[in-house]
Amino acid sequence: MSSYIESIEKLLAKLVKFPGIGRRSAERIVGYLIGSSYEEAKAIAQSILQLKEKVRFCSICNNLSEEELCSVCRDPKRNRHILCIVERPGDVASIEKTAAFHGVYHVLMGSIAPLEGRGPSDLKIDSLINRIRQEKIQEVIIATDSDTEGETTALYLSKIIKPTGVRLSRIGLGLPVGYNLEYADSATLSKALEARRDI
Repeated sequence: MSSYIESIEKLLAKLVKFPGIGRRSAERIVGYLIGSSYEEAKAIAQSILQLKEKVRFCSICNNLSEEELCSVCRDPKRNRHILCIVERPGDVASIEKTAAFHGVYHVLMGSIAPLEGRGPSDLKIDSLINRIRQEKIQEVIIATDSDTEGETTALYLSKIIKPTGVRLSRIGLGLPVGYNLEYADSATLSKALEARRDI
């Protein structure tokens, strides 16, 4: 039986659905919201609604954007012959913080995870292969996570990209096995990009 009133329980039930938010963290968030002003709580709610209304995926690379093309794809200074493949839009932001990469990206929108029922057809791989062929890509950097799913994805990608004849590399030193790109610091990611290896 719950010790909270219905309105709090309803919000707690929504908050615990967030990645990394357990019951205790959700209770702290609710406590913060209760202690904040009505205007601040309303501003938070409006920001969430704006996020859902405005943010979409770039029509070229699947990165997050408020326009049809993301800021990277719109940037004329980017080297469009080097393509970095990542799992999630958050990985683009992590690599961009390093200021070490000046090419373009392709976001797969996940990784191959058979135990979770996610295979190659669930990812943005067909559009990736089309880009490699149509955009005259010279080098592809696979920057998937170094966990089991990321390595499985990298192996699959290497098998289907190698026949295109482009230079193929994988980010190397700097990322420990089992670590997610999203949580890596800028120096580590920068080193990993510099130490990428041919596969």
